[in-house]
Amino acid sequence: MYGAYLAKKPKRVLVLGSGALQIGQAGEFDYSGSQALKALKEEKITTILINPNIATIQTSDELADRIYLVAITPEFVEKIIVQEEVDAILLSFGGQTALNCGLALHDRGVLAKYGIQVLGTPITSIRDTEDRRLFVERLREIDVPTARGRAGHSFEEARAAAYEIGFPVMLRAGYALGGKGSGVVRAEAELEDALGRAFAGGVQQVLAEEYLGGWKEIEYELVRDSRDNCISVCNMENLDPMGIHTGESIVVAPSQTLNDEEYQILRSVAIRTVRHLGIVGECNIQFALDPHSTQYRVIEVNARLSRSSALASKATGYPLAYVAAKLALGYALCVGLGTIYFRVGMAHRMKHYPSQLSGGQQQRVAVARALGGKPAILLADEPTGNLDSKNGEAVMELLRELHREGATICMVTHDPRFARHAERNVHLFDGRIVEESVEAGTADNDE
Repeated sequence: MYGAYLAKKPKRVLVLGSGALQIGQAGEFDYSGSQALKALKEEKITTILINPNIATIQTSDELADRIYLVAITPEFVEKIIVQEEVDAILLSFGGQTALNCGLALHDRGVLAKYGIQVLGTPITSIRDTEDRRLFVERLREIDVPTARGRAGHSFEEARAAAYEIGFPVMLRAGYALGGKGSGVVRAEAELEDALGRAFAGGVQQVLAEEYLGGWKEIEYELVRDSRDNCISVCNMENLDPMGIHTGESIVVAPSQTLNDEEYQILRSVAIRTVRHLGIVGECNIQFALDPHSTQYRVIEVNARLSRSSALASKATGYPLAYVAAKLALGYALCVGLGTIYFRVGMAHRMKHYPSQLSGGQQQRVAVARALGGKPAILLADEPTGNLDSKNGEAVMELLRELHREGATICMVTHDPRFARHAERNVHLFDGRIVEESVEAGTADNDE
């Protein structure tokens, strides 16, 4: 990541954290919010966190500068904006509750009134992903198929849409927590009760769409920066097909049953979709894939860190929430050809436990070895730099081997043990970047 693309660096950022104990918020997004707070702290930005759930890591004293244990509602948030003199807000790290609250603040004119900058994905993009009618229209602009359906804003409209689609029909509530109120209606006799559940809790929009039961359910996790660089970090596959809620299923990363053609088709569509929607930061896109052909439908795009993001982060070693927060501040992804990224903290596994690596990690290591002296290898240490002696030695062994093979090594590290193995060394000291050059030929010296 490099460069900053914000007009000015924010001084006081409000983070809408994970909410109370309820499906679609709470501890499911504690990981994302915690990583975001760490990323902001590195930038010397004052952070104000709103999170009513005290049983979370992100409410610990050392993460946020100010913590409010209150409900994430527009009324409370506005009071805190005024009291704390906030100049920017992060909406993508607290699940559906944070997104809905951000949209409400925008619609009420609160953000404009106090000059609050929305960091990361803009409000228009969030609305395009949350409003089912707008979502379908936006994807139609780039010829990306969605499930055939129609949105209704009342019982009458949704009922008519369901009869138009035909049974069985899928009902999806807009702006809902964790798919709340959504479900399959298999017969006409079930429709009225299903509509009652879908519109419960003040839901204003329900989509009736074709039922894709039996199709594979595939997800991709992506990051995109403000320069339109976009990366598919990993994909995942639900063991159960469409028709089983993801919260009641098992998801595996990476996918297990896709061939290369299917994988590449969905990956290309995912990147094209995310770019068209204008996501900045991290997002999750869900597909339904016909098991007997390459037909697919885009089910939804979450313009935020999702429940799957924590799994993807730990399965790949790619800190999605941390990176998303940096991208929200205007940093860009380095995606130049010949540059390979992986974490030094994984190096001992690369050397001694290759079977435990994810597919993406194995691929990066293989490419690094195959290209030899052509790529520049960027080895990024863990933020704390706390590698034990065994892991540290394994890392240095890997660096020496890569150097002997002719690779140019550029490091970003907190740990001075690794500096002598790099052609260029980027040192992080007290939150500031201090760059030092290393004399050629020193990489093989152990002392």
